[in-house]
Amino acid sequence: MGRGKVQLKRIEDKSSRQVTFSKRKGGLIKKARELGVLCDVEVALVIFSDQGRLYEFSSAERKKKVS
Repeated sequence: MGRGKVQLKRIEDKSSRQVTFSKRKGGLIKKARELGVLCDVEVALVIFSDQGRLYEFSSAERKKKVS
């Protein structure tokens, strides 16, 4: 049994939106890490939250500062 499609629209409830952001951010970082390991590539990921916080991930040791 598969999952249903997620309707892509803004989540109006602020609390639910923050929970979804945190979970999806973690999943996206995990996928970026897996892509770097499996394909032997350098991956960089930059995420800005709606409050302006910066989240960054890099699979390379020679990461440059992004700000």
